[in-house]
Amino acid sequence: MTEAQIREQICLYARSMFDRGLTVGSSGNISVCCDDGKLLATPTESCLGRLDPSRISLLDTNAVLLSGDEPTKEMPLHTAFYESRSKPGAIVHLHSSNSVVLSKLPVEDPANFLPPLTAYSIMWLGKVALLPYFRPGDKAVAQAIRDLEGRYSAVMLANHGPVVAGRGLEEAVFAIEELEETSKLALMLRRLPTFGLDEAEVQDIVTYFQVDWG
Repeated sequence: MTEAQIREQICLYARSMFDRGLTVGSSGNISVCCDDGKLLATPTESCLGRLDPSRISLLDTNAVLLSGDEPTKEMPLHTAFYESRSKPGAIVHLHSSNSVVLSKLPVEDPANFLPPLTAYSIMWLGKVALLPYFRPGDKAVAQAIRDLEGRYSAVMLANHGPVVAGRGLEEAVFAIEELEETSKLALMLRRLPTFGLDEAEVQDIVTYFQVDWG
């Protein structure tokens, strides 16, 4: 895929998520790793519903801005994922409502934030780690992600929002949408007798679909 095509793809998926209320205002950010190792990232304070492909930030392999607007202040978060995961092609970070609400409630296991309610959350996300709150743009979040040693493709930043890495932008977008939907289901089912997947069923999915299970 050419750089111009990636720019158009970023705008397409960003607008889709904005139009469906998964991000609002100037919240959320996206980055994609090009074939030559350079990064394309959404600009800081930009609205994902109104991106201009020509103004998307282009950064070199050291995350130094080459052209376009100033990149998202969350670049340390993005670069930490690229450095610690083996083959990430794209990162999506949102402030989607249901996942943020779930992050503010008691969680049994921070190393496995999402309850195993459906097969698809396991297939798309594996385990999701809940990380503590960091100020938006705080470079300390990068070290917290590196400390996970690449075991997770998705994390939830407490009181902030989810971050998901994928082999490509479409995969990252589908995965973060699955995270938000599973969070919604978890909230709907809270305090109700719930029959999620048991351990054997989870392991069957992990094995059959070759899921990276932390």
